Amino acid sequence: MSLTSTAHQLVTLASEGGEQGGNHESLSPYLTGGGAFVALMLLLWITTRFNRDR
Repeated sequence: MSLTSTAHQLVTLASEGGEQGGNHESLSPYLTGGGAFVALMLLLWITTRFNRDR
């Protein structure tokens, strides 16, 4: 699959999604954002544990 065909499919998908409302009923933006925040905080904590000055 080429980059141009992938980009065309994404543009087509985005434009079709806007006409239908765009949001899936089972996806909560607060849950998705909260999960991403928790995952990033966990990665930050792990990174700081490995980068301690001894």
